[in-house]
Amino acid sequence: MITTSPWVAYPKTMHNVQQSWTFRTPERSDGHAIHTLIAQCSPLDENSAYCNFLQSTHFRKTCVMAEYRGQVAGFISAYRKPDQPDELFIWQVAVHPKARGKGLAFDMLNELLNRETLHDITAIETTITRDNQGSWSLFKKLERAHGQQGEVTTFLDQTRHFCGEHDTEYLFRIPLNSRKQQ
Repeated sequence: MITTSPWVAYPKTMHNVQQSWTFRTPERSDGHAIHTLIAQCSPLDENSAYCNFLQSTHFRKTCVMAEYRGQVAGFISAYRKPDQPDELFIWQVAVHPKARGKGLAFDMLNELLNRETLHDITAIETTITRDNQGSWSLFKKLERAHGQQGEVTTFLDQTRHFCGEHDTEYLFRIPLNSRKQQ
């Protein structure tokens, strides 16, 4: 599936407002490009390239890639929770540094949630560290769009679970209220 969204840009960097993002489902051949993108997107945790190949094959229907002029601009990895298949866990949201500040992450989330194959998703979950302000802003925006019924709890504690080697991951659960009314 490929869709497009307007490239909203700063006048100093873009002159043609007809340019657009291309959204698509990842393919096996995208694994390396995904791995390279995530490496450029601090503070995201880098997984192995093998993991990114699995995302672009086994989990491709719940992931989305964004391109601009044939170059990877963004990627979201997600999966249906095995014990709650009507809930989608958003694993990572990666936006190339040159594509940030243009609404791409929110557009990718909407692209993903609007797929026919995910029409039955009633809630999303993600984990975010305290200092990842980009992710907090993104998911609070999604929460506002769905009735502000989100809930934040501690998922993995810095001391108890990570032995002090990783920041606490907070679970942000957002019911997709607008879907329940349909």
